[in-house]
Amino acid sequence: MIRRENPARVAEIVGAVARTPAADVDAVVRAADADFRRWAATPVDARLALLDRGAAAIEGAVGELSVLLSRETGKVLGDCRGELGFAVRYLRWVVENAPIAYADREVDDELGRLIRQHKPYGVVAAITPWNAPVILAVLKIAPALAAGNAVVVKPSPLAPLTLDRVAALIGGPLRVVHGDSATGAALVGHDLVRKVAFTGGAAGGRAVAALAGDRLTPAVLELGGNDPAVFLDDAPFDDAAMDRLVMATFATSGQVCMAAKRLYVPAARLPDFVDAYLAAASRVLVTGDPLADGVTMGPVISAAARRAAGALRTGDCRDLGRFDADEEAGYFVRPALVVSPDPRDPLVSAEQFAPVVPVLGYHDEDAVLAAANEGELGLGASVWSADEERAVAFARRFEAGFAFVNTHNRTGMSLRAPFGGVKRSGWGREYAAEGLAEYAQTCVIHAPAAYRPGAGIPAGGPAAYPV
Repeated sequence: MIRRENPARVAEIVGAVARTPAADVDAVVRAADADFRRWAATPVDARLALLDRGAAAIEGAVGELSVLLSRETGKVLGDCRGELGFAVRYLRWVVENAPIAYADREVDDELGRLIRQHKPYGVVAAITPWNAPVILAVLKIAPALAAGNAVVVKPSPLAPLTLDRVAALIGGPLRVVHGDSATGAALVGHDLVRKVAFTGGAAGGRAVAALAGDRLTPAVLELGGNDPAVFLDDAPFDDAAMDRLVMATFATSGQVCMAAKRLYVPAARLPDFVDAYLAAASRVLVTGDPLADGVTMGPVISAAARRAAGALRTGDCRDLGRFDADEEAGYFVRPALVVSPDPRDPLVSAEQFAPVVPVLGYHDEDAVLAAANEGELGLGASVWSADEERAVAFARRFEAGFAFVNTHNRTGMSLRAPFGGVKRSGWGREYAAEGLAEYAQTCVIHAPAAYRPGAGIPAGGPAAYPV
C-alpha cells in the first residue's frame, strides 16, 4: 500500500491506495489496449458525453475533493478548489472544441482528393506530479479520451488519493496504476503504449524520454523552469501588481514549474522594489494550516523539500508575510526574499521549487535579457512595464515557451494559449488546439487527379515529382 501523510500534520495519515507492482503493469496495459479497440470505434459524441458527465460529477464533489486534495498535498483550500474547478472547465472546453480539432479535413479539386484524418494513437501513458495532480492529469486525460485513445495514468505517490477519485468519476477507458519509478518505467516502456505524456522534473523527464525513445514512442514532456520576471525601468510597483507577483512566486509554497523564480529590477529602483514587495507580502501572504480561513500558503511537500528550502535561505534574507504555522507539526518553511545574491548561487542559477526567491539589480536591458535567458531551462518568463508595446518587444526575445506581460504564473494562463517549454524544459504543448493535436495522428488518403478513371495520363507519363 501507498500511505499518504498530511504535510501540514505529518502524524496524520490521509489515506492509502494499493500499490501496482511493476510486474502487474503488463496486464493493465493489455486491458487498456482492449479498451482502446472498442473506444476508438465509439462515436465521438458518445466519447464527449463521457467527459461531460465526468465534469459534472467532479463539479458536484468539489467540496469533498478539495479538502482531500489539501490534506494530501498541503495546498491551501482555495487553491485546491480552484484546481478542481479549472479541471472541470478544461473538460468542458475539450467537449466543445474536440469535434473541430479531430474532424476529417477533405479537399476535392483539380489536383485530386485529399483527406486528412485524425486518428488516435492507442494506449496513452500519463505520468503526473504531485503539485497540481488533478489538472495536470486532466490536461492529458481529456484530449486523449476525446481523440479515441485509452489512458493509463500513474500519479505521484506523494499525491495519489484525489486523482484516484477523479479518475473513477470520469470513467471510460481510463485506468490508474500506483507506484514508484519502477511502476512508471514498466508503463512507459510497455510495447503497447503508443504515446507518453509526462509532467515533472528533469531527472524524471530524462528517464521517461530515454525509455520512450528506445521504443520510438512519441512523448509530450512538460518539465521544470527557472522563470525570470524582468521589471523594466518604467514598471509600476503598485499594490495590485506587487500582490500579483507575490502570489505568482509563492502559490503552492513556490512549488510550481511556472512560478516566478528570479526577479530582476533596475538597480536604481531596487530599494523601492524591495519595500513594495515586502508590503505586498504583508498583505497577501499568510503561512499556516492550509485548511484554515485566510491562509494563502501551506507547507512544502516533504521533509526533503523543507531541508532543500532551508539551504537556500542565505545572505540578505528577508522573511515575508505572516507566519502562523506550527513548525513542529508539519513541513512548514518561512517564505523569504533574498536580496542581491551572487548570480552563480543555486538560488539563482537552478530551479528552487521552494518558497525562497532572489531579487537582483541590473543596469542594462541587454544584460538583463542575457541573464534571463541564461541556463538550460526555458519554460516561462515575464516582463513588467507601463508600456505594453515595449514589454511585448522585450518578451519576443525571451528564450521561453510562454512569456507573460505584467503578470506571471496562473493569472496569465488561458485555455486558448498553448503551454510548454523550450530548451530543456520539455517539448510538446498542452492547452489550446496544439494541446488537442498532441493526442491524434494525422493520416492521409490521397487520390491524385491524374489517376482518376477517365482522367487520361499524358503519353510521357506523369511527372516524377509533384508540382
